[in-house]
Amino acid sequence: MSRPLPDWLAPLPRAWAQHSGWRVLDVSGDAQALLAVSHAWLAQPQQRPQPLHYVLVLPDAQPLLACAPAPWQAQLNGLLPGVQRIVLEDGALQLTLWLGDPNTLLRKQGMVADTIVLGSNARPWLEPHALKPLLRHCQRGTEWLAPQNADLANLAGLLQRSGCAIVHANGHLHAHFDPPWPLRKPTAQPTRPGTAVVLGAGLAGSSAAWSLAQRGWQVTVLGSGAAPADGASGLPAGLFCPHTSPDDCPLSRLSRAGLHALLPRLAQCCTPGQDWELSGVLEHDSLEPRHLAWADGPGLAWSQTAPATQCAAAGLPANAPALWHRRAGWLRPAALVTAQLQHPNIRFIGHTQVARLQPTDGGWQALDGHHHTVAQADIAVIAAGPASARFLPAHWRLQTLRGQVTWGRCTADNAAALPPCPVNGSGNLVPRVPDADGPFWVMGSTFERDVTALPVSPADQAAAHAHNLGKLAQLLPASAAQLAPAFTPGNPACLPTWGRVRLASHDRLPIVGPVPNSPGLFALTALGARGITLSTLCGELLAGQLHAEPLPLDAQLAQHLHTGRMQ
Repeated sequence: MSRPLPDWLAPLPRAWAQHSGWRVLDVSGDAQALLAVSHAWLAQPQQRPQPLHYVLVLPDAQPLLACAPAPWQAQLNGLLPGVQRIVLEDGALQLTLWLGDPNTLLRKQGMVADTIVLGSNARPWLEPHALKPLLRHCQRGTEWLAPQNADLANLAGLLQRSGCAIVHANGHLHAHFDPPWPLRKPTAQPTRPGTAVVLGAGLAGSSAAWSLAQRGWQVTVLGSGAAPADGASGLPAGLFCPHTSPDDCPLSRLSRAGLHALLPRLAQCCTPGQDWELSGVLEHDSLEPRHLAWADGPGLAWSQTAPATQCAAAGLPANAPALWHRRAGWLRPAALVTAQLQHPNIRFIGHTQVARLQPTDGGWQALDGHHHTVAQADIAVIAAGPASARFLPAHWRLQTLRGQVTWGRCTADNAAALPPCPVNGSGNLVPRVPDADGPFWVMGSTFERDVTALPVSPADQAAAHAHNLGKLAQLLPASAAQLAPAFTPGNPACLPTWGRVRLASHDRLPIVGPVPNSPGLFALTALGARGITLSTLCGELLAGQLHAEPLPLDAQLAQHLHTGRMQ
């Protein structure tokens, strides 16, 4: 049902017309302006910005939950305090929620707004210095909109003294930030879409490429193999799952932000039940049980103490130390990689070995071992897994990790040993992954530090089988006893391990952002064992940095991923 745009918001569609993107900061305290603006945006398919970034600041999620349209509801479960990104209309409408104390959020989070939406209650902004946190989100030309209210004259006077030119239309407030004094520091300006070359065709590279392509870039992705996902992203199947901790540490919050980004992408690009499934994940670790940061509230939409029935179904004691993660499941990573690289603005070139990157006038060239140019573009993104290290500063602390998984076919003989859902904790077991040759299960993985040898030797495979069986014995003791033949070299049920090499940083978090002293060169790498959960978020973070967009996660969390920490 269409919703007319209130008169006081009418300047907004006129302002964004013909712009490729627009950024709205809404501090009205409710969701009514958001709903009206989103309807107006949907009604203008030819003259609307894509993406439209709408940042809504609320003390908590209740005002939005009470009136959000049904298609939004699935992403609105489990909205905890902080910064949450909700992806709508296949990413063309990006809703970012800042949940918590508005003054604190406005001071701590960073964005540059094209439009600031004030509510009908102007009184909070008339307090001394109350307007200052909002002004830091302005650039020259930022418009301010507010409906008619009793304090409008006082608010207009305050804005005028703060550097705004005031326009009154039908009694409402319409102003533009244009102070007669020079601004203290220039605001970040969006990079205009051009051409990009991405080194690496795995989860990191395809996510970077997709996020750039979605914003209008023409992207060339260079892969070393004949097909994408020939490295660690070719894992037969893996899990996406939130990390939990009693203090809700940065990794826990990052994992949820990663899933906020990943789940809409999977729904948009991949086939449920074939490429991925939101199955839920049971977490069990008897040696190091996980503890939750919440006992009730919205966090339970993410994780809760596992019911006794779920423990029993997996062959565990009813009182086992276990958690149930609702917004979790399994994925065939190569399916996501392939789907992202099918974006019409992306071209994949395989069998390409890049020996060197060199800057040119206004861009970057990728050269092969014979000094031939294999690609040239305005910007370059290093996302080549272990091969990334050769293009990055030598002092960055990076480590290679070889990982091997044990896998096998699902048969009538082992059906009773496989739980009804994936289980993680000490390693992880993914049961019943669909495949043309019949379903299979995957158990892993090893973490072999500073080991890069491929193919894996028979002796190393035997050691990996033993390691993975030991992990399974901690995870699901009854399953380990029944599946033991599949981990025993020489037994017909034992297949060769699947092994590849990953890259990790010193703090085991991804590296995202500009490479210092190399304008136009960026890194999205070192995803380690967290590529499935975090790669989509990292691609959006990189694109957000380039386009001066509101970031898809808390500003402090973004610093945990930024290249600046590697210096």
